[in-house]
Order: sequence, then structure tokens, then C-alpha cells
Amino acid sequence: MPLEDIRNERIKKLGRLRAAGLDPYPAETHRTHAIADILKNFPKLARAKKSITAAGRVIAKREHGGSAFLDLRDESGKIQVFFKKDILGDKSYQLFLDTVDIGDFLEVSGKLFKTKRGEPTVEGSGWRMLAKSLRPLPEKWHGLQDVEERFRRRYLDLLMNEEVRGRFVFRSKIIKAIREFFDSEGFMEVETPLLQPIPGGALARPFKTRHNALDIDLYLRVAPELYLKELLAGGLERIYELGRSFRNEGIDATHNPEFTTIEWYAAYWDENDMMNCVERALAFFLKKLGLKNKIVFDGKTINFSKKIPRIKFGELLKQYALIEDYEKETRDTLAAKARGLGIGVESYETKGKIADEIYKKVCRPHLVDPMFIINYPLDISPLAKKTAADSSAVRRFQLVAGGVEFVNAFAELNDPMDQAKRFEEQEKVRKIGGFELHPEDKDFVEALEYGMPPAAGAAIGIDRLVMLFTNTHNIKEVILFPTMRPK
Repeated sequence: MPLEDIRNERIKKLGRLRAAGLDPYPAETHRTHAIADILKNFPKLARAKKSITAAGRVIAKREHGGSAFLDLRDESGKIQVFFKKDILGDKSYQLFLDTVDIGDFLEVSGKLFKTKRGEPTVEGSGWRMLAKSLRPLPEKWHGLQDVEERFRRRYLDLLMNEEVRGRFVFRSKIIKAIREFFDSEGFMEVETPLLQPIPGGALARPFKTRHNALDIDLYLRVAPELYLKELLAGGLERIYELGRSFRNEGIDATHNPEFTTIEWYAAYWDENDMMNCVERALAFFLKKLGLKNKIVFDGKTINFSKKIPRIKFGELLKQYALIEDYEKETRDTLAAKARGLGIGVESYETKGKIADEIYKKVCRPHLVDPMFIINYPLDISPLAKKTAADSSAVRRFQLVAGGVEFVNAFAELNDPMDQAKRFEEQEKVRKIGGFELHPEDKDFVEALEYGMPPAAGAAIGIDRLVMLFTNTHNIKEVILFPTMRPK
């Protein structure tokens, strides 16, 4: 039957309920037990022979002459309900048959018993419509040709797919574990603006909007970093923020324009202290979530049981991209090698940017077990301290596992004059096309001039962490409502 015909039939059933003096969308319910509680305490409740009231969605309905069975499900579980004409009464039973469909929300009252097959069941002595559904649930959701419909109508995906529902329950547990870890380490949770006059803290293209009352342009934040470091200057020594950031960039298996991070900062730490913290955090998450130290991701076994090794950015280029000495390469020679690898190079891109694109395409896919990549190029790290041994590299690291970046961190630059100079250099390139480079932020430099203690900061992409821990290969599968092109 066409969808519109089904919908029209259900609208008629809606009319029958109202004609019978019933509200098909009442505000109040009388539920006494969640279904999981009924099943957990079933022997005790059944022996008491008292009526209980459950509520949930009808997910199956079977008629047998003067009786009917249905399966009722709430968030906690599923239970069978048995209706008999001589218990409900002719009028109530017939109204049930005439108006209740799979997908409706019902309230059911009755005593508990077990069928001959031993299935826990509610013997229905009364029912009430809580919400009449006008559209049928998909019978075979995964049979849809357009799999993106699962993301467009996530409510149906959650309803019909227990694996998907379980993944988002697990995501909630991950976020809870993250907060528990940082709270236990003496960090304080804070909030910084989502709307910012200058989109700083990362090399990324922002979303732009207009505030009418103030008559100014504002940007959705690309990262909370600069505001968090101002809090360090304000005397808060250990802080974290768990929240959304936005980048007006491409969408692929590991990128969504709207994403969630945990970003944290500790005064009087350097990048080595932060690497130790990351190791503690991962060990805590795995234990808290009941995961083993060896997990499977994208067909690869990733071993978290060992101390995470460290390797310099330039050494990776040498090992996998055959770039013998990054320091001796010029911007032009590196650009030629990038083009030879099928990587496009823009005229405004710096040597470090080109090297980073080579690393992402050629080197990173080889990194299966966790690895800290250290000593990134200065020109793509305008907020990190320089290394003592090499003024063209910074004290920055990333954690990579399964060929995917999960953590970005560095010893924070707190020299205001150096920071001002780097902003100026970034601004020059922005003016000739490098829109993703860091804009000049004089207010932040002013905060540094008042003094910010030595500190290290780091960020974990929560969406990617959920992907890693649930062996999921597309970021859309771990975001409840990913960004989609309108149908």
C-alpha cells in the first residue's frame, strides 16, 4: 500500500479514538515500572499478583481470534503483552484491534504471568493510547538503497538498529569517563564562547555570521584554545572544556564540519608531561569502558599495552616518503615531490604545510599502533614553543593510531613578542590565499603581555575516539545528526 494511503488510514483511526472520547496524545502517563525493572523483578512482581503499568512503543502485533499479543518496548527493554476479549471487554478490545498499529505508543496495565514457553508477559486488563503514529516504521531499514537516509532520519535508525543505538549509549559512557578522568586529575571544567570575533586556536576556515544588534561579524569557533589560555593567564592552572567546534571544510570519513573535542591545559607542564597525561587518560578510558589493551580498528589490531613510542616528524618523512633530510629541502623541492605523489600544491602554501600533506598521505596510514609524532614544523604551528635544538621545529606532538590522528598537543608559546611576530607572518600568507592560517589576535597577545605561565595543552577529537573504541569507520556513524546535504 502506498505510504500516503497508509497515512490516511491511520488518520481515520485517529478520528475513531477521538470519537470514542479518548485523547490520542495525552500529556500525562501512569507508568509504574520501566520494562527493564519489570523483567529484573519479575518473580516478585508476579507473585504479588498486583497490576503494574508499563509504557512504550508497539513493535509487533499478532491477533488470534479473541486474543492478541503485542511486543512493547521502551528504552530499557521489551516485554510481551497479552490481550483477551473477555478480560478487556468487547468495546475496548475492538477499539484496540481497530486503532492500534505498530509504531504507536501505548500504556498497558495488568498482572504478570509466564506463557507455556516461559516468556514473561503482561496480561492486559487495560490500555491507553499515548501517541498515535501516522507513518509506518520501516520493515527492513538496512534494505534501503540510500544508506544516507539512516543519517537524515536518525530517529528511525536508532529505533530499528540495536547496534547503532548501543554505539551512542557507549559514546555517552566515553564522555562520562572523560569528565571523570579530568576531574580526578584536579582539572576544572570551564566554558568559552562559541561565537568569537576572531576565529583563533587552529589553522582552519571558519563559518561566518552577523550579529545584528552589535552590527559586527562573528565566527563560530574553530577551537577554544586562545580563550582557555587567557584563563591560564588569569590564574586557573588546570582547566578543560568539552564541547563543539566548527570548521568550514570538507566532509570525509574522519571530518564533519561540526565536531566535539575535549581540550585541556595545565600550567607548569611541558609537552612531555602532556604525553604522560595522554597515556594515563587512555589507560583510564580503556579500563573504565571495559575494553582490552588490544582493540581492533578497521581490520587492524592496535596495541595500547606498551608505552607509546615517540618519533620525529622529519624521521617519518625519511622512512616512508624517502625525504632524506627535511631541513635541507627547500619549499620548491618539496612541492615537486608532493606533486610527484599526486598531492596538489597551492602557490601560497608553506614548506611545512606541503610536508604535512605528504605526511598525511604517505606516512600516517602506516602508523597502526599508537605513536607520538613530535617536532612539527614551525610554520604550521604558530601557537607552540620552539624546540631548543632546532628553531624551525616546535614542541608539538600528535597521537596517531590505526592511521588516524586522535590527539594534537604542544608546549604553549607564552612569549608575547614571538607570538605577535608569528601572527604577522601568518597574516601575510592569509592575504594571498591562505585562508586557513591563523588570523592576527592582538587581544590574545595583550593577555600574554600580562604574563602566562609555562603550560601545555592538548585536544582529543571525541568523535574519532568513539570511532576507535567502537571499530567504526565513518564519522557519520558516531555523530547523532551529522551534517548532510539537503535531499
